Amino acid sequence: MASDEEICQELCTRLRAQRLSQRLGQDELADRANIGLATLRRMESGKGGTLSNFLRVVMALGLVDELANLFVLKVRSIAQLEQVAAPSRKRAPSRRKAAKPISSA
Repeated sequence: MASDEEICQELCTRLRAQRLSQRLGQDELADRANIGLATLRRMESGKGGTLSNFLRVVMALGLVDELANLFVLKVRSIAQLEQVAAPSRKRAPSRRKAAKPISSA
């Protein structure tokens, strides 16, 4: 299993490859993505960046559709299919507060 740094590096390498395949300079892509040139350079070198800036670059490269299947639930059994089809909770379960002891005065 890859570490978070390895995944980040791979994603940044892929973004750079996409930029090059579209024959865009770093300055042009940074401008399209509305981020700083230094930010794009750091991102492409795998030395950091925010999720927001990553998404801006993805959008500027026209790759939003590539994210569509990123977190699609893959059903592997009938039980999972039934669970997916069942109505899901919209809120997290509430935590019950511990009963306060009754103090005598």
